[in-house]
Amino acid sequence: MNRHVPPYTVIVIDDHPLFRKGSEHLFKLDDSFELAGDAADGPTGIALTREVQPDIVLLDLNMEGMDGIEVLKQLKADNLDAVIIMLTVSNSEADIVSALRCGADGYLLKDMEPEEILIKLHHALEGQTVLDESISTQLATLLREDSLTPASGQVDFTAREEQIVTLIAEGKNNKLIARELGISDGTVKVHVKNILRKLNLSSRLETAVWAFENGYSAGRAVYHSGS
Repeated sequence: MNRHVPPYTVIVIDDHPLFRKGSEHLFKLDDSFELAGDAADGPTGIALTREVQPDIVLLDLNMEGMDGIEVLKQLKADNLDAVIIMLTVSNSEADIVSALRCGADGYLLKDMEPEEILIKLHHALEGQTVLDESISTQLATLLREDSLTPASGQVDFTAREEQIVTLIAEGKNNKLIARELGISDGTVKVHVKNILRKLNLSSRLETAVWAFENGYSAGRAVYHSGS
């Protein structure tokens, strides 16, 4: 169900010269990816992304001047048909939650094995929200400790909302959910809004974690690169 076609173009936005250089070698490991350009700061990266219209943007979090969250917000406001993944050294819960709530399609750490990063990128292109395994655990712990989030038996989902929660747990975006259920994107958005309200959550990723923690077994697809 991949809306992109290889070779998948990638833009890297990162203020570390060594990492930008290393990304050239990363994508030589998989010829289905093509590095279309890189940028050392946020404004340059935004302009480059608008020009190239890549399939994937790999975005650093902590950059001087405009940080990765601000870049993410601007790129999301452009409504680009690109998968935007944070690739950073920070495993701070605040950074993770902030990025995911602002619409990041994944959050990966730079100390991951190169081959694992490439697998995650393929999954992201298929519509999954991709996370480092340690981050999945952190988010699950965070939700377990959130007393405002109801348990499964306390939520009055409709049958359609139950279906959509399960598909969100698989990491599927609104377009894929609409296609699978035979409904419009707009209808999916209304259901997702109602689901978030009922769960007292603010992001799809939090919903996926909640679903996993409450017995929606299909949610395991979000967490394991081999799923």
